[in-house]
Amino acid sequence: MTKAEIVQAVYTRLGGFSKKESADLVDLVFETMKETLGRGEKIKISGFGNFVLRDKRQRQGRNPQTGDPIVITERRVLNFKASQILKHALNPRSGSESAAPGESGPSASVNGDAGRSSTPAAGE
Repeated sequence: MTKAEIVQAVYTRLGGFSKKESADLVDLVFETMKETLGRGEKIKISGFGNFVLRDKRQRQGRNPQTGDPIVITERRVLNFKASQILKHALNPRSGSESAAPGESGPSASVNGDAGRSSTPAAGE
């Protein structure tokens, strides 16, 4: 989805705003998010997720083409962690949470789930 599509969705769904006002509203939300992250603050959107800036230190790396050692400069990276509500909305399948497809983490082992589910299918 593009920014223009978000503007169109705001214009269509909310009503009462012109397209320019809808575009200004979307721009304001994104600008506020950028400013907040620029100050190093977290953004928590209930029912959606968290945006967190993390500072990475300078470290040694290697050029993958030549194998030569290089210095990877320090930088900030943006991480997004989806809320449980969003995860459940994207994966509506009922059942045990640890076996839900798309879940990552120690409780959702892809190999472990595949091993259990392939046993009944072996007789086919």
